[in-house]
Amino acid sequence: MNLWLGLILASAAVYSWKLIGFLIPTKSLKHPRIADLAALITVALLSGLVGVQTLVSNSKIELDARLPAVLVAITLVLFRAPFIVIVCAAALVAALLRVWF
Repeated sequence: MNLWLGLILASAAVYSWKLIGFLIPTKSLKHPRIADLAALITVALLSGLVGVQTLVSNSKIELDARLPAVLVAITLVLFRAPFIVIVCAAALVAALLRVWF
């Protein structure tokens, strides 16, 4: 039951933030500093998510097949490869490393 209570409370918190966002005046959101800060927060949150999903497993740092797969994906992004190529190459690298090790 605690899991459901936590899920409901988290959902209510997220929804309340969405409603609060609609109450903020538009002119304050068009301020250049706020726009720059929003862009930086988005990048920081995405970077943190990628880092945690790549390096953490069972609350421990683990270096497994995910790290080389992400490095291959980053390399292909730098070479401006199509998205489907990036995903397939990263998946292939991870799968081959998991088979071999």
